[in-house]
Amino acid sequence: MKANIYTTEGKIAKEITLPENIFGAKWNADLVSQVLYSQASNRRAGTAHTKNRAEVRGSHKKPWAQKGSGRARVGSAQSPLWKGGGVTFGPRNDKNYKKTITRSMKQGALFSLLSAKLTAGKILFVDAFAINEGKTKSAETVMKNLTVVEGFSTLDYKKVGNVYMTTQKGDLMTKRAFRNLPYVVLHNMDDLNPLDIANARYLVISNPEATIEYLSSKIK
Repeated sequence: MKANIYTTEGKIAKEITLPENIFGAKWNADLVSQVLYSQASNRRAGTAHTKNRAEVRGSHKKPWAQKGSGRARVGSAQSPLWKGGGVTFGPRNDKNYKKTITRSMKQGALFSLLSAKLTAGKILFVDAFAINEGKTKSAETVMKNLTVVEGFSTLDYKKVGNVYMTTQKGDLMTKRAFRNLPYVVLHNMDDLNPLDIANARYLVISNPEATIEYLSSKIK
């Protein structure tokens, strides 16, 4: 399995052989769904919180007598049926949303998504981002240049989450240049994960040789 590696000008630089066990993995919808759900759950802040009838401020005195008034019986003004009362089954910040994902599950889902993205023609391999000054204008120029590659004409489309991009660890200038582009999410190559890949339309991998070497080293 071979793929082209492009320069930041959108020209073919060289060809790379992709490992079958990473970019040719069989699609496993059940595994991918389980891993994506678990990752999304693990990212939840869990800060949403409502008060129940025991926590709402105010007197808990019975508003009126149980019988004799002709009105419906009420035990307290903190009842969920009353305005300003407690909330029934609302979100609580003491709930634990964490879910366990094994290494093999995450790896399997990652390879399955990488293979699906490659089959759909949504992965672009770039040799390196030669950005030395860390300017957003330079990043915009690079993205515009890459739109000439067949199948990537909407790479610079101004939509949040349009592109998920990976780069070498420690490449601070590239990160500084791309951080102000709202449609690009950029992380180190070792942060490549199923949820971000699934949420993005395109995947741009810089220094693909190093990335593939890193992914291959994690296979057991």
